[in-house]
Amino acid sequence: MIEIGYFSLCLALVAAGCAIGFSAAGAHRQHLPLIRSGEHAALAYAGLLTISVMVLWHALFTHNFEVQFVAENSNRDMPTLYVISALWGGQNGSLLFWGWILSLFTAATVLFNRHRYRALMPYVVGTLAITGFFFVLLNLFAADPFKKMPFVPADGRGLNPLLQHPLMAIHPPLLYLGMVGMSVPFAFGIAALISRQLDSAWLLAARRWMLIPWTFLGAGLVLGGKWAYVELGWGGYWGWDPVENSSLVPWLAGTAFLHSIMIQERRGMLKVWNMVLVVLTYCLCIFGTFLTRSGIVSSVHAFAQSNVGPFFVVFLGLAILGSALLLLSRLPELRAESRLESFISRETAFLLNNWILLGMLFAVMWGTLFPVISEALTDEKITVGPPFFNQVNVPIGLVLLLLTGAGPLFAWRRTSTESLRRNFAVPVGAALPAAALLLIAGVRDIYALISLSLCVFVVASIALEFHRGAGARQHSTGEPYGQALVRLLSKSRRRYGGYLVHLSMVMLFIGFTGQAFTTDKEFVLHRGETAHVAGYTLQYWDLVQTQDANMSVVAASLELSRLGEFLGTLLPSRNFYQTHEQATTEVSIYSSLREDFYLILVGISDDGSAKFQAYVNPLVTWVWGGGLLFVLASLWAMWPTARERRLAALERASVRQADFLFGPGTAPTHA
Repeated sequence: MIEIGYFSLCLALVAAGCAIGFSAAGAHRQHLPLIRSGEHAALAYAGLLTISVMVLWHALFTHNFEVQFVAENSNRDMPTLYVISALWGGQNGSLLFWGWILSLFTAATVLFNRHRYRALMPYVVGTLAITGFFFVLLNLFAADPFKKMPFVPADGRGLNPLLQHPLMAIHPPLLYLGMVGMSVPFAFGIAALISRQLDSAWLLAARRWMLIPWTFLGAGLVLGGKWAYVELGWGGYWGWDPVENSSLVPWLAGTAFLHSIMIQERRGMLKVWNMVLVVLTYCLCIFGTFLTRSGIVSSVHAFAQSNVGPFFVVFLGLAILGSALLLLSRLPELRAESRLESFISRETAFLLNNWILLGMLFAVMWGTLFPVISEALTDEKITVGPPFFNQVNVPIGLVLLLLTGAGPLFAWRRTSTESLRRNFAVPVGAALPAAALLLIAGVRDIYALISLSLCVFVVASIALEFHRGAGARQHSTGEPYGQALVRLLSKSRRRYGGYLVHLSMVMLFIGFTGQAFTTDKEFVLHRGETAHVAGYTLQYWDLVQTQDANMSVVAASLELSRLGEFLGTLLPSRNFYQTHEQATTEVSIYSSLREDFYLILVGISDDGSAKFQAYVNPLVTWVWGGGLLFVLASLWAMWPTARERRLAALERASVRQADFLFGPGTAPTHA
């Protein structure tokens, strides 16, 4: 089986190379059979990598410790869920998983666009195959997942204890789907530059293929925060860790792209800028993968030092250089079709949105890379912690929140003074009283006050847009208001789904703002004793010990109440994993819409007393609710309407009819 997996990996390299060669030759000669051969090679590459992945999973499930990767990342006593997630729990397997996900994206791109974007598709397939070729090359020459041990151990070391959590079976695959999927819009951008098909066709394709990984990546970031919150035992969910940041920055670049393409679609502006953004997003994904796997940054998320770093540096350098040269050669063909007519317009709001997003991106990148740069230049590593990131990014985030609400209130081209007054009256009229009420309620933190007031402003702005749209539809169709609102959401999914995404951002900001009101307390309790924390009463009863083949657990049992009302039993624990000889902390959390009571078992004494750390974290539930709404709203925005499905079906039918009547390749070259 192991030989089959390795041989499939070798054949996948050949198939990726064939996809590159056939696609390039077919595009150059305008020869459809060659182009189809390139697509078939891409499908074969996906199939062969699927075989390799299945073989490695088979080795994990059958405990084939002859394979070094299996011995280092699994053992006989690991639960099935963690055996599955062991595939991406180690360096070599995670790179194979990265390449496999890319191959699936490549296959999906080929199959969904078999009769569309004909002038673009050979270049799209070739570009995706180049990235795939690189990752298979990494597996074969720098990170072989099928490498055998010189001896066969009786049992494996097991998965890192910090990764033995149910969220780790979901969070990394979502991040992979996000980071890897960004290759597809990049491929469409490169294809448009090479083929000189620089009209709206590539933009329409890139938008849909950007929305998919952008949604996956956003969901992965939120779930990563949830994992850090429940597993790392430090009271928070985002610590500006280098690996967290490496996933955040491509999401910020993708967000900027999704906003700026609306200006190009509407006004024919920012053509060069959009190309830069789609290239930047892809390069940041490759760079983030390099940061995670090269060992140059320290993180609980990162892999150990390895020899893959130089491969990534060369590939990333070639990608940047090739994209820049190609873009420079096409500058005359990317001239804007119109100019900015007024600074008081929606175009300006979108531009400011882009600059704010890239400002945050630069700040995060600088803080992440500064320790590496300082160590390289001065041989002294200077740590950049959360205070720097918070000090810089909180004001930037508040400006971004303001633009989220203000942007839709501006008109395209120019906005009259009367229109400004009319559009801003309701949101400002809601935000100012909200700020006054917050002051009366005792909110004195200036950032928290601004943030919560702006959240009210944005909600009022979104509600106004929905009300106006439903009212206009009601007036034109005579439908009842509720029905008009539902039909509006169904017919204009892109626009109103986007507003729902903005609403999810409001929920996230409400959750983030709660950190300004966090309280914590450390205390020691003997059996039967109580402690009081921010209005809660905590009574310690006993220690509970359990053990299985994978780990031993010592948990403290405590009763939580508030104002005499019993709320629940908390069981914070310390877990010890025998194979790793490593202890982890498992927190216990009581959650409500208002706040979380977060309890950590710090240590246990011989006399049965225990030391605890308690946090009261307000509004954390809003973060998880905002993440859920983000996913649902993004799926709604990207899901094609009935009209779009009918048009796509008609287009495919017309292409097939033209091929039948006049021969292959005679239909229009793009949608």
